[in-house]
Order: sequence, then structure tokens, then C-alpha cells
Amino acid sequence: MRHTGGAAEGRRWLRRGLGRLLVGGVLGLVTLLTQAQGLSWENGLRGDAPDRYTVVRGDTLWDISGRFLRHPWQWPDVWQVNAQIDNPHLIYPGDVVYLDECNGRPCLGLERGQGIVRLSPEMRSIPRREAIEPIPLDGARQFLRDHRVVDDAETLDELAYVVAGDDGRLISGSGDRFYARGRVEGDGRFGLYRVGERYVDSASGEALALELESVGQARRLRQEDDIAVMEVTSSRQEVRNDDIVLPLEERQLVTEFLPRAPEREIDGRILAVPGGVRFIGRLQVVALDRGRRDGLEAGHVLMVEQRGERVSDPRTSEALRLPGEEAGLVMVFRPYAKVSYALVMEASRMLSVGDHIHSPQRLLDTAL
Repeated sequence: MRHTGGAAEGRRWLRRGLGRLLVGGVLGLVTLLTQAQGLSWENGLRGDAPDRYTVVRGDTLWDISGRFLRHPWQWPDVWQVNAQIDNPHLIYPGDVVYLDECNGRPCLGLERGQGIVRLSPEMRSIPRREAIEPIPLDGARQFLRDHRVVDDAETLDELAYVVAGDDGRLISGSGDRFYARGRVEGDGRFGLYRVGERYVDSASGEALALELESVGQARRLRQEDDIAVMEVTSSRQEVRNDDIVLPLEERQLVTEFLPRAPEREIDGRILAVPGGVRFIGRLQVVALDRGRRDGLEAGHVLMVEQRGERVSDPRTSEALRLPGEEAGLVMVFRPYAKVSYALVMEASRMLSVGDHIHSPQRLLDTAL
């Protein structure tokens, strides 16, 4: 059934800029424009926004919102609560998102597709695990679950490290024994890490953090003086001499985020790209030179401004840098004290290390 009447009028009303977006909200389905406060929504709706969209496998909430909104990161603020939906936090393939009218104002609603996928000649229910993801996190999972960041690189000297493989091996894999020097306490699982990027503030020269790249896991067999005999239980890379041994962190894999603007102005740079990639595109992970001490939290969205090109003044031969251009969006998913990992959600231009990041408030102020 097509929702008419209020939908068409709501779209015209929304495009004339008479709406206000309630900033904040909660993760899930909340009412759009139910209170006349917050930011102007003059340019909030895409000109080609559909009246209805049927969710398909592979969609994310970010992708779906991008079909309706100019700023898809504001999707937590634009979903309408539907009392007939048992759990509005889950959206499945087959559900329909539609543009409608709520209390005289335009909003987005959801028609539950009954959790059924038609696979001719049979039908089956979609379990919870097949609900669409809010954010595409495949490229970020190892940073959420495995990799670590050490704020003080000097602490590495106090950590146990691999000194040799069993039977003279230079590298070890799953099931192999190896020897580590240092105290390895307890009988739990241990992570094996390789020293990665050393993050340094390009402006001040301050040492920000040291990345530890996960290469596998191990268990302790016994300890003799300062030598621990260990066994590799799983590995994603070969275990080498000088790799670090640390007790595994109790870390829950977070897959749901609340995209939102930071509460304070952020002014920083893209610090590095794990893996050494020079140019950056959508859904790649980047390291930022700002962290929790600067007010960043998981879910914060930042604009990326591509650095302007360096040119030579044709009259004076003076080296000049042209003004930067807005080039994309990143969302913080793993903040540390001084640095953060973020996922590139949009990239209208090729991004690179050194590009400027800032709060998206500037863009919204321009629309206002």
C-alpha cells in the first residue's frame, strides 16, 4: 500500500526548509522532526528521494538513509517508532522504508516484511543474525577485535617477547611451540603482536601512540626462570622473533554505532592508513591524530577536507598551497587516548594522509 497525501505535501514542505531536526536521539527508530528545535532542515532531503524503498540483502542503515537524506550519518534521528514492530532496532531484507507524515510533519516509517524471504519454491524465516547492519564493518573488525594501541611506547621494554621457535625454527605457526623471554603470568589466552605504526603528531612532534598488529594467539605451557614455553593456538600471520606476548584484552565486538557530530569542534589530520596504503577510498580504515582527550567517541562523524595542491606563483615563483575541498566523511569506531581509528564512509575525492578533518557542524551551518 502506498502512503499518499501527507507524503507528497511533506516532501514539498521539507524542501522549502520549514522543518527542524531534533539533534541527538537514540540508536534505532526515533521520530523525525517531532519537536521544532535543532538544525534547519532546508536541504535535508535528497531531491531524488523515493517515496518507498524495499530493503535488500547487503543494505546497511547508512546506505538506506543515503537514499533519502543529504546527510546519511543522521539516520538515528530520522526513523519513526512503529508500535507494531517488536524490535525496531532490527531491519530485515524485505522491509519497506517509506516517506510519510507524522503529526503534520514529514517522517520516515517502516513496514515490517514479516521477517520472511521468498525463495521459490519454499519460504524461510530470517533469523536475527541476518538483519542488516547499521554500518558496513568488514574492514574494521580486526581493529575492533584484535589490534591494540599502546599510549607509551617505552612500556614495550617491559613486555615478554618471542626469542626463538622450537627446533631452530625462525617462524612458527598454529600448533608450533616457541619460547618467549619475560614473565608470562596465568593460564589464559595470550595475544601475539607485531610492532606496527608509530603515530607522531606532524605539527608538534608529540609521540601519540604505537600500534600493535595482531598476528595470532597462544597458550603458556610452562615457565622456567625468565623463559616461557608456549604454543601457538591460532595465527593469521607467521610468528617471528621479537613479536610481543600480551594477555588478551576482554573486548566485546561492537557492531552498532550511533552516528552523530562531536559535541566540540575537532580540528585534526588523517595520520596514517594501516597497511601503508597511500590513497584512501570508501570503507578503508584510517588513523586520526585526535582521540578521547580531544572529545572523540565511537560514532562521531567528521568531515574530510582534501589538501589543496601545491603550485608555483607564475609571477613570483613563490610556492603556494591552494584551498582545500570537502572530500568525504569518516566515522570514528575505535577511539584511544590520543589517536582514533575511523572508517571512511563517503569519499567524493581520493583521500590521503595529511588531509584535514573537522566537525561536520560547518557544513550544517552553511545549509542553515
